[in-house]
Amino acid sequence: MLLPGTVLEDRTFHSDALGANATYRVIRPAAFPAGEPVRVVYLLHGYGNGFRDWSTQTPIAQLAARGYVLVMPEGHFSYFINSATKPHDRYEDFLTRDLIAEAERGLPVAGRSHRSIVGISMGGFAAIVLAFKHPDLYGFAGALSPAVDVTQRSFVLRRISQSLRLRSIFGPEGSATRRANDPFLLAKAADPVAVPFLFFSVGDQESLREPVQRFDALLREEHIPHEFRLSNGGHDWEEWNHSLPALIQSLETKH
Repeated sequence: MLLPGTVLEDRTFHSDALGANATYRVIRPAAFPAGEPVRVVYLLHGYGNGFRDWSTQTPIAQLAARGYVLVMPEGHFSYFINSATKPHDRYEDFLTRDLIAEAERGLPVAGRSHRSIVGISMGGFAAIVLAFKHPDLYGFAGALSPAVDVTQRSFVLRRISQSLRLRSIFGPEGSATRRANDPFLLAKAADPVAVPFLFFSVGDQESLREPVQRFDALLREEHIPHEFRLSNGGHDWEEWNHSLPALIQSLETKH
């Protein structure tokens, strides 16, 4: 729901990384205070969802009334990384190069200190991975129910469609491309001083609870600044909207 003084726009532009047109939604203030830097939040959707969902399923638009520019790209089923097998599915390059240049054109964004990346499920995985891989770009990363174990999942015949899709994106089990996008390995190799502050949560009824709690334990061992919350609920919008105020509070206080 849009608040007074805010604007919603759906935009399309040519992405060199994808070799095709890309669509994203923006919710922004109708006017910006002169001389002040703009804060931008990139919002990544979940697997099977789309670029509109953050704006239709959550009250995130309230941030635009507080001066934020919200950017919601379409990522399809990509996990927002560069595909190991499809040369034109370079979604990591799309996000970190093309989209930033396009969405922030003409805006006074003061670098990483005023840029955040946040995601749900698939998008939560990407927010964490991109924060580790591109700490120069983002000052804060948030994730609701992040699929932190996805690169570690084995090929399962009863889920052959999903397994084949994951192999297409990440490469075969044990491959260099899987290791390069494994949040656990990225955390172990990270410089705690350079990594953006991380916020993530998971519902106590989710199958992702165990790997997310294991990830929290690893970050504590590695002394990587973060906030983790275990909430009541499952892998759905009810749980994510329940956790969203804590994420927003963390974003506004830690960023």
